[in-house]
Amino acid sequence: MNVTLIRHTRVNVAPGMCYGRTDVDVAASFPEEAERVRTAISEQRFDAVWSSPLQRCRKLAAFCGYPSPFVDERLRELDFGDWEGQLWKEIRDPRLQEWFDNWLSTKAGGGESFLEQYARVAEFLDELRRRPFQKVAVFAHGGTIRAALVYAGVCNFNQIFSDMVDYGSVTEIEI
Repeated sequence: MNVTLIRHTRVNVAPGMCYGRTDVDVAASFPEEAERVRTAISEQRFDAVWSSPLQRCRKLAAFCGYPSPFVDERLRELDFGDWEGQLWKEIRDPRLQEWFDNWLSTKAGGGESFLEQYARVAEFLDELRRRPFQKVAVFAHGGTIRAALVYAGVCNFNQIFSDMVDYGSVTEIEI
């Protein structure tokens, strides 16, 4: 099955803010950025379309012509727990260094580790593979897409940050 992973556009937050699961709105640059995404996928036909429940993904899906995607909680961004809504440079939590040193297994701000995020994304993709589709689109987040890349064997956990998954990017995987 071909899966087109589409990362949401920029969001309306202060630079350097940790916002993971927080349901922040899209930035003022949304129309221009979303048009680039719509153009990039305009020739593709999908058997089904999924989205994270967060508005930054749902708004992009609607702009691209998919106002009623299947919404799945497992597609949410990483839960940064107590750090949500704080500027990274102002977080004084002693767990921050522990997370930087072991982001795979340490729960970010007491929320969720990347391995936990990976497990829920893998569960979603396992379920998707059992569906009778050839080509699907998924509107999601950077962390969610990185987990899907590991799942598809495109990279391993140690490589997920070597190539950034930019805002408004479109990435194809086979599962």
